[in-house]
Amino acid sequence: MSRTKYTREEALAFHYEPMPGKWEVNATVPMTTQRDLSLAYSPGVAVPCEEIAQNPELAYDYTNKGNLVAVISNGTAVLGLGNLGALGSKPVMEGKSVLFKRFADVNSIDIELDTEDPDEFIKAVKLMGPTFGGINLEDIKAPECFIIEQTLKEQMDIPVFHDDQHGTAVICAAGLINALHISGKKIEDCRIVLNGAGAAGIACIELLKSMGARHENCIACDTKGVIYQGRTEGMNQWKSAHAVKTDLRTLEEAMKGADVFIGVSVKGAVTPAMVESMADNPVIFAMANPDPEITPEEAQEIRQDAIVATGRSDYPNQVNNVLGFPYLFRGALDIHARAINDAMKIACAEALAALAREDVPDEVALAYGTALSFGRDYIIPTPFDPRLIWRIPPAVARAGMDTGAARRPIIDMEAYEESLKVRMDPTASILRSINARARANQTRMIFSEGDDPRVLRAAVMYQRSGLGQALVVGREADVKAKLDAAGLADAASEIEVVNAANTPHLETYKEFLYARGQRKGLDRTDVHRLAARDRHVFAALMLAHGHGDGLILGATRKSAHVMELINHVFDADAKHGAAGVTVLLHKGRIVLVADTLVHEWPNEHDLATIAERAAGVARHLGLEPRVAFVSFSTFGYPVSERAEKMHLAPEVLDARGVSFEYEGEMTVDVALNTRAQEAYPFQRLTGPANILVVPARHSASISVKMMQELAGATVIGPILTGVDRSIQICSTNSTANDILNMAVLAACKVG
Repeated sequence: MSRTKYTREEALAFHYEPMPGKWEVNATVPMTTQRDLSLAYSPGVAVPCEEIAQNPELAYDYTNKGNLVAVISNGTAVLGLGNLGALGSKPVMEGKSVLFKRFADVNSIDIELDTEDPDEFIKAVKLMGPTFGGINLEDIKAPECFIIEQTLKEQMDIPVFHDDQHGTAVICAAGLINALHISGKKIEDCRIVLNGAGAAGIACIELLKSMGARHENCIACDTKGVIYQGRTEGMNQWKSAHAVKTDLRTLEEAMKGADVFIGVSVKGAVTPAMVESMADNPVIFAMANPDPEITPEEAQEIRQDAIVATGRSDYPNQVNNVLGFPYLFRGALDIHARAINDAMKIACAEALAALAREDVPDEVALAYGTALSFGRDYIIPTPFDPRLIWRIPPAVARAGMDTGAARRPIIDMEAYEESLKVRMDPTASILRSINARARANQTRMIFSEGDDPRVLRAAVMYQRSGLGQALVVGREADVKAKLDAAGLADAASEIEVVNAANTPHLETYKEFLYARGQRKGLDRTDVHRLAARDRHVFAALMLAHGHGDGLILGATRKSAHVMELINHVFDADAKHGAAGVTVLLHKGRIVLVADTLVHEWPNEHDLATIAERAAGVARHLGLEPRVAFVSFSTFGYPVSERAEKMHLAPEVLDARGVSFEYEGEMTVDVALNTRAQEAYPFQRLTGPANILVVPARHSASISVKMMQELAGATVIGPILTGVDRSIQICSTNSTANDILNMAVLAACKVG
């Protein structure tokens, strides 16, 4: 695994575009007519208000309280950056809110409180209690965080969870369960050494004691050394609770014979000599960020039997809080919990540990570029394991129900688990799978328009994301100047710039182009001008000769013109079966529209070919194709000569014997709505169509752009398919991220 690189400018651009920040609010009810407004606000809103006033529990039914968490901080301990203040913490809190939504479909609002007074902070949070189903405290310095959390837990009747403490503790516990499983040890017999007696460290040791670790076997250390009974220097009530009767005084002394090291301290706190002095099969959780107390390489050079975890994504066994807090709150919210108690945290840890011992789905292994299986280098699940959402929350919910924390217990747990499986947006896993395949392929990607800053940013992101090598067509001086202007000066030495003026292959390219075009009106002057001066043609020639594996173009020219240019080099026209397929992502649905690029007015045979091409793209995306040939008519009514080809196209597929579902002609609502399909019991689709084959390119373009502008759909493509090389064409209004997405598709050979 490689660590993703980025510059300050890239990080700022990510938070600035397409609009400032990382989330927005959308209505879940219609707000278009006067009746809608009357129901949503006055006078209709009075009805649920009266019901809730009589029975407060109904707030979970008639408002968003039951799926709303506040992420609250005062910015006194932001990441590893220290006290940045309330406003300085806002990007982190926004990010936490996004993670809640992305991983567990929990709505979340970030709140930054401008006070360092614990009493003021407590009062403010308590007063907001009616709004939320849970409170996630974040980035608050110790010891104030202990006071704030404990007081709020006592005064509020909803879960209050300081993730810096308990999130780390839960994932640490999950990893330790499996590490001890591998080493054949029991937690009650282990000598555990903690270094770093702050918020996270104390939470870790407390949770491990709740799981069976014995008080006298747990040695906690801070910057002053061992926390022992009778010590007065640097002590507080939270440290005193973990003081032990011992003659040990230093971390070095404590490590001798220790079975487990838990570190939430500083880089370099653990030396190779300390590791060497530990017991057999030592467990080392060096979780200091950004640099661990000792690196896995250093530890395992001394002790090959060591099991090592860190807080970093570029090492195996990452202790990542995102494995915990989204799913803890998901389970807690779904039982309307009064609190997140130790039993729920332990249930989360045990469920995570159990999941890591199971076979790993192929898409997860592919995402990490290696075969993952339970063992010393895989004791904690990865954050992108799709099973987390339906495995962890039910375990948390059961524990909450068993311990009396649930206001509304779940009756049918099996149905609950099934609901979690379909709750998450399927587009996320599909896009993740595409990125994983692209990373595995390591494609040399040709970016033809090196004179455009968006293309250059995309090329840099492509290479720095570990997707493969970026080849940029342009002049070196121009590329360097534009990278400098974009704040990416350091990238000039990373990407390869290719220029027709100094390539050794130009004459070979020209001969190839002349052979293809001499009977199409091209003379040698035309060929030289195209090969040497047009970057699109030159880039296509690079691809044709194997001097790159994929091609991205079109960011600076209209797609129709780009298609004319690449057809000088490839057979990418309607006659040779090429087609354009656009992917629409909207509210968790994925629909492909074709043909959006090549065929102006296809006949029934063309339409059948377009359907086959689109089905191939769908399968590349992990979808089982269901094709609908759409028109303004349904199964012959109303009768129209212009709809006849849509009626005939399925018959062409009948004759071809294809292996996917198809039907038509039909209107769009029948294609996409299963209830509308019920009126036609003879039709062959087993569910909503996910591929719409439209009568002409203009109707395809209108449909896609209307969905994009009016409905806010995410548009990917058009994806060029039916060409024997991997080529993708961007639109002229593409952002750098859009261009990168098309490069990823090209790298996956989607099409």
